[in-house]
Amino acid sequence: MSDPAHASFGPDTDVDENRLEELIIEAQTALPVELPDLANRCASSLGLDTALIYLVDLQQQLLVPLDEALEPLPVDGSSAGWAYRTVSPRVAEADDGLILWMPLVDGVERLGVLALRTASLDGIRMRRSRMLAHLFAMLITSKRAYSDWLAGRTRTATMELPTEMLRAFLPPHTIGSSKCVSTAVLEPAYDIAGDAFDHSVVKNLLHTMILDGMGHDLTAGLTTSVAMAAARNARRSGGDPADVVAAIDQAIAQWLPDHFCTGVLCRLDAETGVLRWVNCGHPPPLLIRAERVLAGVLDSSPQPPIGLAGLLAPEARQIHETTLEPGDCVLLYTDGVVEARDADGAEFGLDRFTDFIIRSSAAGQRPAEVLRLLIHAILDYQRNQLRDDVTILLFEWRPQDR
Repeated sequence: MSDPAHASFGPDTDVDENRLEELIIEAQTALPVELPDLANRCASSLGLDTALIYLVDLQQQLLVPLDEALEPLPVDGSSAGWAYRTVSPRVAEADDGLILWMPLVDGVERLGVLALRTASLDGIRMRRSRMLAHLFAMLITSKRAYSDWLAGRTRTATMELPTEMLRAFLPPHTIGSSKCVSTAVLEPAYDIAGDAFDHSVVKNLLHTMILDGMGHDLTAGLTTSVAMAAARNARRSGGDPADVVAAIDQAIAQWLPDHFCTGVLCRLDAETGVLRWVNCGHPPPLLIRAERVLAGVLDSSPQPPIGLAGLLAPEARQIHETTLEPGDCVLLYTDGVVEARDADGAEFGLDRFTDFIIRSSAAGQRPAEVLRLLIHAILDYQRNQLRDDVTILLFEWRPQDR
């Protein structure tokens, strides 16, 4: 009698499990530059022909192959880009069979796509393709933290020093859980200085923050970098929003006197929908509910920017609280968003900004894709010549998705 644990699905679906195990073990110590060859060998062990890894570039306009002999593919207008934008598999015909484009996703963050060539496609090959995409998404995430090569492959221009320093502090563009998602974008990608965002999930709490440092130089980047470090230090010590903003105030006043930044810090309880926030001299957050902006709901009395020492520094920041409804979105942004101007000097404006988000969300776009489209629209509006940094962070509460 045959052993069910080693039953075969037929000659076209047999898998050399020992060989696959060897490849997975090898993946743990493989250098990032070895990932393309490793992906091919893993695909072969799974009964597929070849595999190619494409990572999205810093501005989410191109899908860049890790095979340096190949050319990038556009995110807009290609089968590969469709898989990336929709986070869904895409099958395309090729001269010698089929190409299956699988999205590479770590949690809720889109990394790129995996191109798998196969003579034919069935349920078993599709399942194995998903397994391979999950494996390489985890490998890429684990290895890019220390790989200058992977960082370099996803750049299309030379990065300025203040931007290099600040980007070292930034978290992934998109994070979340089954109940909430936070996603952010910022431009100019290679020349930012004072803008930054941060978000983190701690158990059932989503922490978000957006900052706009004074100036547009290395010191502005230092200011927001110190602010992010102080915020994380306070959060990781169990601090609430009041403790976090107090820690930033103290750190900037101590280490960078005469400098400051504006900012908004939020904490969302993903179980209850309770939102607590503090606004320090920054444009107020916007609440989007049922495809419309609820004007003024998240407004608050003015408070000084973060880091001002002496008489201007309040003894305690005022923390505000409200309760969200399922499906609510909260939008944080820097003033460079609405102040972007076209050739005639007309501002992009708050109405155009919020209307774009509402229409894109209503069309079924995921939050990360909404912001990707929006930041490109702002760049196009100002002919890719931003006068100020542009940073946008959007988070939504969807407890019914669990």
